Amino acid sequence: MNYIEPVFRPPSEWKSYILQVTNGCSWNRCTFCEMYTAPQKQFSFKAREEVQRELKLMANLPQQPKRVFLADGDAMTLSTRRLESILHDIHRYLPAVNRVTSYCLPRNILNKTVAELARLQQLGLKMVYVGCESGDDEVLAKVQKGETFDSSLAALEKLKAAGIKSSVMILNGLGGQRLSQQHAINSARLMNAAQPEYLSTLVVSFPMGEERFRQNFPEFKPLEQQQLFQEMEWLLSELELEKTIFRSDHASNYLVLKGVLGKDKDHLLEKVQAALKGAIPLRQEWQRGL
Repeated sequence: MNYIEPVFRPPSEWKSYILQVTNGCSWNRCTFCEMYTAPQKQFSFKAREEVQRELKLMANLPQQPKRVFLADGDAMTLSTRRLESILHDIHRYLPAVNRVTSYCLPRNILNKTVAELARLQQLGLKMVYVGCESGDDEVLAKVQKGETFDSSLAALEKLKAAGIKSSVMILNGLGGQRLSQQHAINSARLMNAAQPEYLSTLVVSFPMGEERFRQNFPEFKPLEQQQLFQEMEWLLSELELEKTIFRSDHASNYLVLKGVLGKDKDHLLEKVQAALKGAIPLRQEWQRGL
């Protein structure tokens, strides 16, 4: 396989065949993200012939994958026609595949019609991972996300109308100490309006340093451990979800939370409140993967 490394995928796609149809991220300006900043990760498309060659290699293996994740950062920037051809090729060479997923940016969902998205869903694109990061416009501007509350909501509504499930990511601590409460409350507002099938939270972290992030957000003060729990309490308190699978179990989190919102809301809040009181075991720093 001709991967341009590093290759990233969601934790839940650990059993999936990672099919790299693009390299890098079509936006790549978010100051909190350094996943695609290496020189070799400049955004580009992979030729259809190369994708077909890799699918043929997979077809020769004795054990066939049932799931495919389209890498890299935003395969949904491809045209509908190009995505349709990729999905057709997947089913041609790997007929056992029953689910295809991808990362996506809201802006690239808005560039497609509901009818186009519905065709992709019928061809096997069952879910996309949407990095909303926040529902607060001030926070989104500070981190140069290039999105707003309204653009994120419009994209999530369009996905739902097309029958494509969404797994949304919110970054705990992204607004720093000053914007923490409005980040939590407006992120909850966005989720309440969108009602995604999946919601996860990760703690914002800077394993390669904060210099790039602070260029547009110089006053940023990171949240201490207890402040992260306070922000999570604000978020959970404001969430009014009907049937959303919630996960806050990424290695960056001190406190592991799992449940279905809203039926498990009270239980999850009790765990967060116990963490605020220091009455529950937490991940140690050495256990956190950043």
